[in-house]
Amino acid sequence: MKLEDYFNFLAPNDIRLKGTRVGIETIFYDFIYRSKTPEEIFQTYSSLTLEQVYATILYYLHNQESVNQYIADWLEWSRKMEEEQRQNPSPVVQKLIKIKAKLGNVSRGDSRITPTFLP
Repeated sequence: MKLEDYFNFLAPNDIRLKGTRVGIETIFYDFIYRSKTPEEIFQTYSSLTLEQVYATILYYLHNQESVNQYIADWLEWSRKMEEEQRQNPSPVVQKLIKIKAKLGNVSRGDSRITPTFLP
């Protein structure tokens, strides 16, 4: 079996472990930035086999330059999406923010505000 056989190359910026929805960046991030062992990563993601985790790490070791760029692109995209969501929260998030603000006022003793959970 070739190493690439462990992965679905859906797009240049979307590589997933075959038979799962887990992107390789998930494994890379835990391995590189969180210093988790393959066994710890395996225990975290129940849809993966230990063999898949090791194959992903081996893929990283064989393709460090391109994988480092892949991770950098993914981290930048994640940062942009987080900022976009912060600036333009969904209606559900907006409602939760309002509820949190009301509850905060109630806990500070503001008797003028009654928390309303139902529309």
